[in-house]
Amino acid sequence: MKFLFRAFFLVILFLFYKCDSQKKERSNKKVTKNKSSLKKKKEEKITKPWDSLNSKNTEAFLTEYGKQNPETKVIIKTKFGNIKLRLYEDVPIHRANFIFLTKIKYFNTTVIYRVAKNFVIQGGNSDNMYTQKQRRKYGNYLMKPEFRKHRKHKYGALAAARQWENNPDKLSSPFEFYMVHSKKGAHHLNNEHTVFGEVIAGFDTMDKISKVKVGVDEWPVNDIQMTIEILD
Repeated sequence: MKFLFRAFFLVILFLFYKCDSQKKERSNKKVTKNKSSLKKKKEEKITKPWDSLNSKNTEAFLTEYGKQNPETKVIIKTKFGNIKLRLYEDVPIHRANFIFLTKIKYFNTTVIYRVAKNFVIQGGNSDNMYTQKQRRKYGNYLMKPEFRKHRKHKYGALAAARQWENNPDKLSSPFEFYMVHSKKGAHHLNNEHTVFGEVIAGFDTMDKISKVKVGVDEWPVNDIQMTIEILD
């Protein structure tokens, strides 16, 4: 009788141990699955470099942003009137960058800060602290040039400004742009600055802006505020 009782006790103990072992195994599998899922999500996040723009993922970000934001027409509004621009699709990084900055309203805190008479009208900078904060937020990234043989510095051409010193790769500034106001064009700048669009309306507005009084640095004595909006 005692032997049967012991045998019965051992069977119960074995079944309890097996059940507990299976429960732990399921729990371990669940933890492992959760860890694997988290790792996968983390990897997916890392493999999407366009999630947030910075100086290290500029091209990847703008390539993806361009696919999702195909607009090509914008309008610059000033107290002198409006200027309509068409952005070229064959310079995808510069086009996407201009659309990105327009949509986050970066340009709305900037001014037309340079008026070089019979040459160019330049915008995209200001003394506004918010403007500088926006630049720092994105790490003052730069863009590789996108030169195209048929994209010249003709009258009304829209191009990206850049530093000339210590910039052998001719990297573009993302924040500043200029429009050629010389009717002869500015062809000495071909293959020096990326042309990424053109003025399609508002040449009379450019004429008015070109007549404002400027300082020795060609910065207008009275700031010319502007806003830029998407047209299509």
